[in-house]
Amino acid sequence: MKKLVIFGVGLIGGSVALALRKAYPELHIVGIGRALQLHDTNLQTAQKLGVIDEIGIDLGQALESATLILIATPVAQTPAILQFILPHLNKNTVITDAGSTKADVVDYATSILGERVSQFVPAHPIAGAEKSGVTAANATLYFGKNVIITPIAGTNSTAIDMVTAMWQATGAVINRMPPTQHDSIFAAVSHLPHLLAFALVEELATRPDAQDFFKFAASGFRDFTRIAGSSPEMWRDISLANSKALLGELAAYQTQLSLIENLLKNNDSAGLQSLFERASAARNAWAHQQAITDKEQTDKQ
Repeated sequence: MKKLVIFGVGLIGGSVALALRKAYPELHIVGIGRALQLHDTNLQTAQKLGVIDEIGIDLGQALESATLILIATPVAQTPAILQFILPHLNKNTVITDAGSTKADVVDYATSILGERVSQFVPAHPIAGAEKSGVTAANATLYFGKNVIITPIAGTNSTAIDMVTAMWQATGAVINRMPPTQHDSIFAAVSHLPHLLAFALVEELATRPDAQDFFKFAASGFRDFTRIAGSSPEMWRDISLANSKALLGELAAYQTQLSLIENLLKNNDSAGLQSLFERASAARNAWAHQQAITDKEQTDKQ
């Protein structure tokens, strides 16, 4: 890997860049912003921090001889970026993304890239933080974390190998699955929790006496709502892009809330305890396995 071009040098793209600098010391990294402007404040910061080597303001020049293009912007920007890329794309350049939804990205790539879609490898790193921007980037963000790759039928095997190698160089663990399966799983374990956190904070914040609630909120509220500090733009795009699967998960969650509501109305102590015990056991088993996995990954460092 000689030249990496990143669209969106924030937490995700910036962390990839920092990790790859260690794996590929000679790698030249070009950052591209939304408006192809040299005076892009975020990109200037990225350059000062050593995250990127160059700010791309001429798309043709930026993409010339690029080994790999990483799209690390909010998902809704993907179609426009693919259209920008296509006229300047050579047959040896591999394209990948880091979006949190995959079926829509596959549709974008298939319709826009045409036969060049074989050079595109959709991917999703399962890592992040509630803070965004290049100043939040760090080289170890992906170490031990899962990355999902969802190749399209006909994707070039060399392209898959390159994207796999890129993520492995960041310390990530690679998984493969179909795009629809990816979106179904993450609607439940990622997208729904974010919606719930945003909804709770919004509901409390719009009360006339909101300051009283926030004054006395403690660790439980902090832990549950931490992800409501995430990028609103990004989660708007994710929610709309995966709305079908997400609506299904919302319906399932509302069914569960209705069950709990009935248990409360009926003063059903045994029913509540049984539900809480099942949920607690499942959560603790998951946390125990996560702790084992985290320790194994730490030991490898």
